[in-house]
Amino acid sequence: MEVAFWVVLGAMAVNFLAELFKSLTRGRLSYEPVLGYLRDIIHYIVPLLVLAVLTTIDNTGWIVLVGYYIGAVAVLFKYLRDIRSKF
Repeated sequence: MEVAFWVVLGAMAVNFLAELFKSLTRGRLSYEPVLGYLRDIIHYIVPLLVLAVLTTIDNTGWIVLVGYYIGAVAVLFKYLRDIRSKF
C-alpha cells in the first residue's frame, strides 16, 4: 500500500516538474500550477490517506484495500495522461 502511495506522489511530482519546465521555457512563471497541485492533494491524496487509515478497522481486510488500489490506479492514470498531453 505504501508503494502505491509513493508511485502516485511520484507521478504528481513528475507532472509538476514537466509543467514547471514547460512554463520556464515559455518564459511565463505563474502561481496557478502550485494552487492546482494543492487542490489535487486535497482531492486525490487525502482520500487515499483516509482509505489507508480505514483499512485498520476493515473486518474483511480487503474491501477498503480494493477501493484504495482502484483509487491509486485511477489517480496514476490521470497524471500519466496529463504528462503525456504536455509533450
